[in-house]
Amino acid sequence: MDHSFPDELNRHLEQNGVVAVLMIDRVADAVPLARALLAGGVSAIELTLRTDAALECLRRIGQEVPEMVLGAGTILRPEQVDAVMECGASFGVAPGMNPRVVAEARRAGLPFAPGVCTPTDIELALEAGCKVLKFFPCEPAGGLPYLRTIAAPFLHLGVRFIPLGGVNAANAAVYLKEASVLALGGSWLAPKELIARQDWGAITALAAEITGIVREVRP
Repeated sequence: MDHSFPDELNRHLEQNGVVAVLMIDRVADAVPLARALLAGGVSAIELTLRTDAALECLRRIGQEVPEMVLGAGTILRPEQVDAVMECGASFGVAPGMNPRVVAEARRAGLPFAPGVCTPTDIELALEAGCKVLKFFPCEPAGGLPYLRTIAAPFLHLGVRFIPLGGVNAANAAVYLKEASVLALGGSWLAPKELIARQDWGAITALAAEITGIVREVRP
């Protein structure tokens, strides 16, 4: 069974070129942060379930910033799948390949990108019907040369990757030129210290920078 992302979601992520990866401690920061990213041209996020505020942040963004494509990250347990869908998430992401979580996402109808780092991970993900995969941790594992090597045996199956971990504005263009890369995981776009200071202008500037790079590479 194909459990990949819908065509419309795939197109959006490919054109947008980046998924902002967020960790939010305060519910009050969620909507201003989403709007700051949108103002810079970034219209897809992965809001990680690493804080107590995460689910309410998802709900608020879904209600108040409907133009943002809303993903939930760090989905580590099957019961979190229904929770993020109830909050409005349109896709899910995990740092690793947990067959139980992927099976629950498939049952619930949530497009899901499990994390992969080895050929075995990729095989397990494909066996579970996933074709959009998070490559994590990207740079520590070997970066683009490593990704090209492990992806090569599977490219004919239509697999696409979202690299995360060590990707930033300095190396974004190189990754975006790679045919196997659907979009980048942008954890650098909303640093914890900028959120703490509520420096939404600085976050908009970071978003605008990567948006400019994406438009150069993927006109």
